[in-house]
Amino acid sequence: MSVRLERIALHPVKSTAARRVLAATVEPWGLRGDRRWMLVLPDGECLTAREDRRLFTVTGDTPATDPGLDAALRLQAAGHDDLTVDVPTGDPVDVTVHGRPLTGVVAPGATGWLRAALGRDDVRLVHVATPRALNPAHGRPGEATAFADGYPVTLASRASLRRLQDWVGETALERGEDPAHLTITRFRPNLVVDGDLEAFAEDAWRTVTVGAVTFRVVKPVDRCVMTTIDPATGAGGHEPIRTLARHRAWDGATWFAVQLVPEVVGEVRVGDLVQPGR
Repeated sequence: MSVRLERIALHPVKSTAARRVLAATVEPWGLRGDRRWMLVLPDGECLTAREDRRLFTVTGDTPATDPGLDAALRLQAAGHDDLTVDVPTGDPVDVTVHGRPLTGVVAPGATGWLRAALGRDDVRLVHVATPRALNPAHGRPGEATAFADGYPVTLASRASLRRLQDWVGETALERGEDPAHLTITRFRPNLVVDGDLEAFAEDAWRTVTVGAVTFRVVKPVDRCVMTTIDPATGAGGHEPIRTLARHRAWDGATWFAVQLVPEVVGEVRVGDLVQPGR
């Protein structure tokens, strides 16, 4: 059995609801339409669902997720009218993603809507202006990303999720608990692969070609408390961090999925053949 691309997800506004698509354009910064918008606090630092899980209740769409959309961004939330937003044209402002600097342009017309939808008065929406250079420990000169935490693209495998779910079940049995059900959306991957794979085989890949697009695999993804929040319900818990700490912990962190840098541009589609390279 071959390995295929099973799922593609974009996150138009960082940390809001994931949007599944059948195809995506791969650009140097990552998938077109992925994390090009972000909410920031007064000091310019990003606001994510790890700090405010209400972000999961906001849905952003762009022409990359809804080809019929005639605006740069549409925001939706229960109990609020839809809001469409154009790419802002003001002067760039300094912003940070977990302390790492880049610049964005504020979309002032979205401020009131977002503050009402989230029930807070300290957020602004920004669109990426200049990207952030990648960590030189893994990135090459000129490589960059928009508002992703680390690197342009994240890939996860169903085989690894199945193994992790088994481990979570074992942990729950030992503790006399009901096992948490893990969905792949907890890990916010752009690409999900399935097929003839061993669990965590992706750790050893050096490249991966999806359809006609080759990516460099730079490192596994170190996971944070955000994965303990169910994005569908907003409920929190101990998993998967508790179980990852037993089975997938090193260098002071827990690890699941891998981070990629595009080596060429092109298009990927659900069903594409996936060819790992070592």
